[in-house]
Amino acid sequence: MCDADVKWLTRSWSITRTIIKVIVMTMMHNPAHPGEVLREWIPDDMTVGQAAQALQINRVTPSNILNGKSGVTASFALRLAAWRGTSPEMWVGMQAQWDLWQAQQQPMPKIKPLPRHAA
Repeated sequence: MCDADVKWLTRSWSITRTIIKVIVMTMMHNPAHPGEVLREWIPDDMTVGQAAQALQINRVTPSNILNGKSGVTASFALRLAAWRGTSPEMWVGMQAQWDLWQAQQQPMPKIKPLPRHAA
């Protein structure tokens, strides 16, 4: 087995692990921020600036997402999907799961249900 084969197998295993992690995250109590998942999908030798250039955005956007300081927008999800061969729904779904879990950790006021009226 040559070095290229080993590198390909290693990368394939990493991507498979990440996909499994995404599936499990939808059932988790504390899902990972999409930036944590994205970090695993960016090659080790690629800088944030290079990733930003590939995505045709400024460097601040992926940096903030990778560091959990901002979320994945629909526009960014479309770019990630095109770049990494995934779906935008996967990235938006991860963000929604993370946002929902974060919101559930905050105290909620008592809200009286709106009564239904017969039509």
